Amino acid sequence: MIPLGGLGEFGMNMMALRYGEDLIAIDAGLMFPETELLGVDVVIPDITYLKQNRAGLRALILTHAHEDHIGAVPYLLPDLKCPIYGTRFTLALVRKKLEEHGLLDSADLREIAPGMAVSLGPFQVEFVHVTHSTIECVALAIRTPLGIVIHTGDFKIDPTPVDGIPFDLHRFARYGQEGVLALFADSTNAERPGYTPSERAVRPRLEELFRAAPERVIISCFSSSVHRIQQVIDVATEQGRKIGFIGRSMVDNVEIAHSLGKLRIPDGSVVRPQDIKSFDPKKLVVLASGTQAEPMSALSRIAVDNHRLLTIEQNDTVILSARMIPGNEKAISRMIDHLFRRRVLVYYESGRAAPIHVSGHSSQEEMKLLLNLVRPKYFVPIHGEFRQLFQHAALAHQVGSVSGEILLVESGHPIEFTADGAFRREPVPVGRVCVDSGSLEELEEVVIRDRRHLAEDGVVVPIIAIDKHTGLMEATPEIVTRGFLPSEDGQELIAQARDVIVKTVEQSNSEEKTDWSVIKEKIRTDLKRFLNKKTSKRPLILPVILEV
Repeated sequence: MIPLGGLGEFGMNMMALRYGEDLIAIDAGLMFPETELLGVDVVIPDITYLKQNRAGLRALILTHAHEDHIGAVPYLLPDLKCPIYGTRFTLALVRKKLEEHGLLDSADLREIAPGMAVSLGPFQVEFVHVTHSTIECVALAIRTPLGIVIHTGDFKIDPTPVDGIPFDLHRFARYGQEGVLALFADSTNAERPGYTPSERAVRPRLEELFRAAPERVIISCFSSSVHRIQQVIDVATEQGRKIGFIGRSMVDNVEIAHSLGKLRIPDGSVVRPQDIKSFDPKKLVVLASGTQAEPMSALSRIAVDNHRLLTIEQNDTVILSARMIPGNEKAISRMIDHLFRRRVLVYYESGRAAPIHVSGHSSQEEMKLLLNLVRPKYFVPIHGEFRQLFQHAALAHQVGSVSGEILLVESGHPIEFTADGAFRREPVPVGRVCVDSGSLEELEEVVIRDRRHLAEDGVVVPIIAIDKHTGLMEATPEIVTRGFLPSEDGQELIAQARDVIVKTVEQSNSEEKTDWSVIKEKIRTDLKRFLNKKTSKRPLILPVILEV
């Protein structure tokens, strides 16, 4: 078992299993970069190990459709060149990504369903239905010449799932009776005692908030949370409200889920995006993407009143039906502040009895139940930062259902299972590969990427002085460039670039001007577009805002 990502970190989930010369890879996730990774759009796992052993790679198997499990597929596919297995919904989302990157024609996508099994060299993989916060999620029960290994994917044990298809406890129990060599299980919520509430637990709170809403309701959830979206549609319809969808990922995923028959939307209940602004607010619910306050996402733009399809008014209700992903707390808090400034009724995750959001991951009691059902010889916690992996290992020790060893490892540390036992082996190369999503080019190190970028296209540093209180520019923006300007028409281009910055700042509202992250992103985007159009170059743009 070779963990290539997701052990000791959140996101970038990927693992390889090897027997002799044959390999299968499980998941290919990404993570979004920390703010210090300037100019990087996504971070994906380093697959040097798979490239070195490409000849034996039989397949990439995807457990479900979340970005931290499928997001790296378009970036890795050209190197992997192997069939990709996944459920219908998972592959529909992958297909959309590959289409955008112009890779669909070269992809070999193979649809599977729970209960099916496929043979891949020495591995026979059976797909077992599990419940999670998106649809069509599977765990993998993999028969190998040495015994059965189970990879849970992401899961929780939901007793009352929205689609009525329960977690397949029987299958896990049957494997437990047969004998399981190793269990690799999701550790995300290993610190949470008790049970994770069912997805249906959100509904009473939604009903209560929709009923109490004096005006329009805007609700934001992850666009892959099809069951959550279904509940919003059901409650809105019951209360005589129509539904609008805003944000590219939300619109795309709703269309995909609806076309696959996974989302029931009553005829005549959808308001076209262009009609949302003028529609009677008392009769409307809007589903918007942007729960994590990404700078240019739908909800971020709505919060600072910069969305062309929707302007929020006093007494509108905004519901954040998602957890804060670690690292995004500051941006989300800022966005919530903007909403409060507009005198909007804002509801977000809190410790109430009726929750506004429930996790898609199992808590401690469900983890114990699974360990008791499977009773593996070896147990390896996966998916989580080191403290979650450690807590999950401690739980397994407490339960006492692991007959052999509990192995605590991080990404890059393989475990070899033999007839004589399980052994830690020499680390393999792993790490983070930073990608600028403007291209499919991988950048081994941020430093190398920036150096190459600077060498080819130079750097442009716009310096803007803004009054913190009025949001007005105190002087004409300064622009410092290095390694970028053609000498002959340089001054004219700089003057035009200054005009672009002035225009961007003037067209922003006062809240955007006082939110440095938003205004910097707007300046960077507009200037990048302008300079690329004028010079066909893509310099590194680092806006600096001086607070005066």
